[in-house]
Amino acid sequence: MAVAQPSSSSSFSFFSDFGLLLYLEELNNNELNKFKLLLKDNVEPGCCPIPWNTLKKARREEVANLMHKYYPGQQAWKVTFKLFGKMNLRDLSAKAKAEMNWAARAVRPEEIEPMEIGGPEPESDERTGYRHQVKEKFTKLLENTVQKDLADVSLEITPNERKVLERTFDVDIKTGKQLRTIVMQGPTGVGKSTLMRKAMVEWAKGKLHQEKFTYIFYLNGREISQMRECTFAQLLSRDWPQTEVAIETVLSQPRSLLFIVDSFEDLNFAFEEPEFALCRDWTQEHPVSFLMSSLLRKVMLPESTLLVLVRLPASQRLKSVVKNERCVRITGMTEDERMKYIHRYFGDRKLSTRAFNSLIKNEMLFKMCQVPVVCQMVCACLKWQMEKGKTLTASCQTTSALFTCYISGLFAQVEGGSASLPNEIQLRNLCHLAVEGVWALKHVFYKDNFRKHDLTKLDITTFLVTKLLQKDCELENCYMFTHLHIQEFLAALFYLLKEDWEFSDHPVQVYQNVKLLMENVDSIHLTHMKWFLFGLFNQDRVNHLEEILNVKLSLAIKQHVLECIKKLANSDSCQSQLELMDLFHCLYETQDEKFITQVMRHFPDIVLNICEITHLPVTSFCLKRSKYVRTLKFSVTTVFEKILSTKPENEIWKRNYSSILHSWEQFCSVLRKSDGLREVELRHSTLHEVPMYMLYKELRDPKCKVQKLLLRFVSLPEDSTGIFSFLYQSKTLIHLELKAANVGDNGVLFLCEALKNTQCQLQSLRLESCNLTSVCCTSLANILTRSYSLIFLDLSANNLLDDGAKLLWEALGNPQCCIQKLSLQNCGLTEASCEHISMALISNERLTHLCLADNVLGDNGISLICVALIKPQCMLRSLVLRNCCLTPLGSGCIATSLLQNKSLTHLDLGSNKLEDEGVRLLWELIRQPHCHLQDLELMGCVLTKACCLDLAVSILNNRSLRSLDLGNNNLQNEGMQILCDALRHPDCNLESLGLEQCGLTSVCCEALSSSLLSNQRLIKMNLSQNNLGSNGIRRLCEVLRSPECKLQVLGLSKDSYDQETQKLLESVRVTNSHLVIKSYSNDHSEDESCCSQGQRTTSELGWLRVEVRGRDQAGPGCRAVDQSQTGASHRPGEAPSG
Repeated sequence: MAVAQPSSSSSFSFFSDFGLLLYLEELNNNELNKFKLLLKDNVEPGCCPIPWNTLKKARREEVANLMHKYYPGQQAWKVTFKLFGKMNLRDLSAKAKAEMNWAARAVRPEEIEPMEIGGPEPESDERTGYRHQVKEKFTKLLENTVQKDLADVSLEITPNERKVLERTFDVDIKTGKQLRTIVMQGPTGVGKSTLMRKAMVEWAKGKLHQEKFTYIFYLNGREISQMRECTFAQLLSRDWPQTEVAIETVLSQPRSLLFIVDSFEDLNFAFEEPEFALCRDWTQEHPVSFLMSSLLRKVMLPESTLLVLVRLPASQRLKSVVKNERCVRITGMTEDERMKYIHRYFGDRKLSTRAFNSLIKNEMLFKMCQVPVVCQMVCACLKWQMEKGKTLTASCQTTSALFTCYISGLFAQVEGGSASLPNEIQLRNLCHLAVEGVWALKHVFYKDNFRKHDLTKLDITTFLVTKLLQKDCELENCYMFTHLHIQEFLAALFYLLKEDWEFSDHPVQVYQNVKLLMENVDSIHLTHMKWFLFGLFNQDRVNHLEEILNVKLSLAIKQHVLECIKKLANSDSCQSQLELMDLFHCLYETQDEKFITQVMRHFPDIVLNICEITHLPVTSFCLKRSKYVRTLKFSVTTVFEKILSTKPENEIWKRNYSSILHSWEQFCSVLRKSDGLREVELRHSTLHEVPMYMLYKELRDPKCKVQKLLLRFVSLPEDSTGIFSFLYQSKTLIHLELKAANVGDNGVLFLCEALKNTQCQLQSLRLESCNLTSVCCTSLANILTRSYSLIFLDLSANNLLDDGAKLLWEALGNPQCCIQKLSLQNCGLTEASCEHISMALISNERLTHLCLADNVLGDNGISLICVALIKPQCMLRSLVLRNCCLTPLGSGCIATSLLQNKSLTHLDLGSNKLEDEGVRLLWELIRQPHCHLQDLELMGCVLTKACCLDLAVSILNNRSLRSLDLGNNNLQNEGMQILCDALRHPDCNLESLGLEQCGLTSVCCEALSSSLLSNQRLIKMNLSQNNLGSNGIRRLCEVLRSPECKLQVLGLSKDSYDQETQKLLESVRVTNSHLVIKSYSNDHSEDESCCSQGQRTTSELGWLRVEVRGRDQAGPGCRAVDQSQTGASHRPGEAPSG
């Protein structure tokens, strides 16, 4: 039977119809999903996009059918080749093209429409007019930009810039969705607008984003701010080419549109309209502010793509407007690009190399050169200094010095002599305009703004000549300062030009409030102005400016700033109001050693986060000039990452490495150059071998007077050989803490070698959470018997187990052991250790403090320890048995033993399920006249109001008990009423009472208030996490104001109350200067040492610290008590501290 052969025409038709499916079959599942995602966002003129709900679930055959349906004829293959190209499937695309060409060879030209497969789609006449207009407009703008910059010789987009632009609109990897709002942010002058202008030209040429966007619209914030009412369509089509498709047709396909909003910070709109009231219809007429708010908030044209350009200071304001945005950060020129820029600027290779080598010595200025405009200013200053035979490091050490030099140079270059320079009145008026603009985030000025400050057209011309001002290249009668830093410098200068300052905390104009300027650490738009102001406190700089500018400057404000800093430093909320790193930057700008010393005397305790290389020279400069710093706590993050994560392959790496180490070395020298420094804490940092040795080198120096060194959560170098030698070379160090450091058993060996040295003066050693095991216990035990200085050892949260601890207990029993305080919290101990513990307690008469919290000792183990407590040889004064799986049986055993013990004054049984029955024997113990307990902690012991009557009787019959913690027990109001009756009694001797989360409400506040008035001994009380209500707090406040109330510390969860109640508490604090009201929560800082969780009054309890632990972190096999049934939660464990 003969089979009919298809004609050439039918062969091509067959391939066109079914070949697409064949090539979709070539894709694996991941490639098919990617193809679908790209197809979803594909926009073709005259074609509707395939609905995503349909496309998402479609199989290969269905995808092919959908493409033929939505992209008829040859259009489906054009789309396929385009998407294959994006997926980098060149071989598959070439194979398909070859087969299609083969199938089409025999077909007559008139039978099929000619198709240029894979080539760019030719533009119709209806779409070329707008592109031509865009190309012409933005090329001209770029040419104007280049003319202002002597070193930027390229109008073309660079490979790096193209990469940024292409990646900006990538599909989100996590969600697989195309984000429709992108925010591009960066410092002023970094090149955001220039990059967008280049992008517009590239798109108009058909070289960028052709598949993504049919139209791109560029909206200038300055220009839009000047417009009035119109429709959004009218806003876009002001200069719309007559040959172009109607704007209405364009806006009807929003998925293919990109709107670039440049200079968001110049949009003078409040954006306060409620979203439901915004406009969805782009044909309706509204104020431009309303239209822009609708566009930015994705109410109008939500399917379109939005790219918003914003300066860093205004980025916070933008966040309140846009949502679901992707952030793209433009950082500026790389180090290599800065080098090339400097070479282009100077032209001469020798001069440019000299300039570059001079500049890289100043990390702060070199970083500022990432911004091309600033780099140009720096190059100009370098050139002027070289011509005078000076160096940049000598004359432009700081940002303030640089801009002083630059502005001086601008004035010196003005032709026509002093007649062409602004006079003092003109300059003061311009500075007034500048300072108001900085405070209000206003950087674009119009005729009305100049008129308001008595600046005429002639004045404006003068400032244009001096290059302090520049005209906007797009708008008429629109001016800006040549750079934001110029405006900020002149704004700072205003404070020295202003005559007859009347300093007040409530001035008429906000910019006159110097205290507010110092407090506003979160207002980053004020940062550089503040730095410049401090830079102008330098007398030499002032003298130079007076000579160059021909003006008289006053430093009266300098003393007022000093007074403001003093007040802020002494206020309770100093850390929130005054950020020390910001203050250090300000002080560094002054380069005035006397002034820095005056300021630093108010900051004896320093807390810093060093996260940039520039922080190192700034902090070291200030700290070296402080005689009063006692404590330095700091972390070092990201600084060393660059040299740790890359290999030394080029000169730039070597230069960075050398520069960072030099800055770090200068910072470490503070340890020996700051005479008063006694405590140093490094936390949450990763230092490799060289930086760590630099730190230890300074600790070894005889001039270093540091007594306490804390390395918390610090990653130590792998090779620890010799790093602990500073322990015996230092004559002052007596406390070392290595909490959560990767010491390990090997590290302990090196540590113990140092401790063996007779020169070692160390008294306190903390090795909490240091990955230790029983392997290191032999070395530690050896040290316990050989070191005559070590009296405190903390080995908490290490897996020592019973075998390792046994070696330690044996060493403790040695009469040569000098240890007085020991913590083995959460070390995996069990009942098996308790007999050894008991023997050690009997043998060692020096041991006074022992913490065994979070170990599964159980009632049987505790009974063995109680044998030692009965013995007169046991000198233990403090015993912590928190979360040791005790029951009423164990509590009874402890109570019985304490009847014969005369030394124990502090007992912590928290987080054990003792219940009311278990504490009954304790209450009987307390009643005994010979009971010596002063501090009893029973947090989270499942107690109820039923135990309160016996407790009240016991309190009144005991003369020694001073501190009692009943927190996290469900005592409720009834139990509190009983306790209040006892507190009012004259025989009550309690000084500290913990009632955190005890189920109290406003009902008990009347009785509590009466107790506080009657009791003259109670000075600390914790009521946090109780729902006392506004009425209850109001009643307490009436008493707290009374001079009869002797309370000094009150714990309250202030944040849980409304604003009115918080203000009431604040007024009480002001009225009663002796009272401190603290907000306590479950995440106390490591340095908390006040009442809070455990109302401690005994001085010897300073070795205990609160550490938050979850329920699942209790000792192995021992579940922490679940307080959910009683309405109270379990209290965290506790770790000792030296």
